[in-house]
Parts: sequence; structure tokens; C-alpha cells
Amino acid sequence: MSRIHACPAGALPEGEALRLDTTPVIALFHVGGEFYAINDRCSHGNASMSQGYPEDDATVECPLHAASFCLKTGKALCLPATDPLTTYPVHVEDGEVWIELPE
Repeated sequence: MSRIHACPAGALPEGEALRLDTTPVIALFHVGGEFYAINDRCSHGNASMSQGYPEDDATVECPLHAASFCLKTGKALCLPATDPLTTYPVHVEDGEVWIELPE
């Protein structure tokens, strides 16, 4: 696994998301005091999940089709999406947010 620096932990407010122009493109969320990283592209359509609507229960709603996904597992929780999103491990070290990517 390789590791990328996402941002300082204090730079991403609670309930917000950040789009990282990595390969693949990642959406980083700060919800409920935790950080979650998922693939930024909705599995149902061509929508950026970083523009979605994060909820306190660690889910996010797609801004285009209202599909909902679990930020912890990537599982699609309602139609029209049926395929999950890829999730990535996130670590906070010394106030910095790091994401692990597969080789």
C-alpha cells in the first residue's frame, strides 16, 4: 500500500467533504469526528460524491440521483445505486490526515 497526504485534520470542518485529485479520485469526509475516504465517482452515475450530502450516521447521499452510501463500508444503501463504492483506510497522525491506496 502507498500512502498519500490528504490535508491537515483541522482544515476539513465537521460535516464537510474534500475532493482529492488523485488516481483514483477520492472524496474525503469528516463526519461524527471521524474521517472517511471513498471513491469520488458515484457507482450509479457520473456524479462527484464530494458534492454529496453527508449525514451524521456516516452515510452520504449522491447529489445527482439521491442514492445513499455507507461511508464506512461503501455499501449502496438505496436505489438507484446497487454497486458499492471503494473505501480507503484513513489515519490521522500528528494532526495530518493520510489515506492508504492499494499499489
